[in-house]
Amino acid sequence: MIDTILYPIEWVVAWIMYGAHALFTTLGMQDGVGLAWVLSIVALTIVIRVALIPLFFKQIKASRGMQMMQPELQAVQKKYKGKTDPASREAMGRETMELYRKHGTNPMASCLPLLLQSPIFFALFRVLNNLQSIANGNKDAIGPIDSRIAGDIESSSLFGAQLSDIFRTTDDTASRIVVIVLIVIMSATMFFTQRQLTMKNMPKAALEGPMASTQKMMLYILPVIFLISGINFPVGVLIYWVISNLWSMGQQFYTIKRMPAPGSEAERLLKERQARKAAAKGAIEAEPEPEPEQPRGQRQQPKRKNRQKRG
Repeated sequence: MIDTILYPIEWVVAWIMYGAHALFTTLGMQDGVGLAWVLSIVALTIVIRVALIPLFFKQIKASRGMQMMQPELQAVQKKYKGKTDPASREAMGRETMELYRKHGTNPMASCLPLLLQSPIFFALFRVLNNLQSIANGNKDAIGPIDSRIAGDIESSSLFGAQLSDIFRTTDDTASRIVVIVLIVIMSATMFFTQRQLTMKNMPKAALEGPMASTQKMMLYILPVIFLISGINFPVGVLIYWVISNLWSMGQQFYTIKRMPAPGSEAERLLKERQARKAAAKGAIEAEPEPEPEQPRGQRQQPKRKNRQKRG
């Protein structure tokens, strides 16, 4: 069942990697085993993230809706606090759903990019995990990745760690060091991305209440989960997640700086920058224009006064 669902995605992943590798070799990089296959995973990540940009902006809109509805949501929760009868619980649920419709958001909006990347993550994991079997002829080719190409990809490495190496299955010390470094970078970038969103782009009202507590908990839980589970990921998958997280950090930094959420710390900083620019612009416009300089060596002739005509 899983093979049937994931195979089309594996096929697309294989073709994107193959196409990116062909582009890099056309530009002069070494064909076969080499850095071009490592960069093909970077190219795959960029292609996927570019495709998710429209969803990212929908996520921003939905997240802002969640932030703006917090005071109203807290009022509803306070209204039904301590009431456990079925009628009150049904009324609380109905009013909560009305708030979601009013603000055009839902609790799952912030998770959509991660959820949509999950099938790609698993497809890439399976492609890299099956390289040795494809190279040995024990498994069928995936798209353009036949036995020869699978052997090239498997033998390609980053600082001595092959793309198919997994921490718990490799005995090579250099590979394990590279894997540990990638896992730490992956978890750290995930933490700072979430922290940047929580600390700088949320109004004070959104930083209080049960939902805010859950968000703060997830801020620490998700990086720890990836830190622990990273030992099961091939090097190629870790490269994918590191690049994806770096993309998220940059994309989010730009969005927070240019389009901050109303009432957030980022909005206050934006208004301060705009005020400084406006003040500087006003000061420049208020300066008198300098008089044009007279050409050197030419004396300005005095203007002759008109004499009054005698009658």
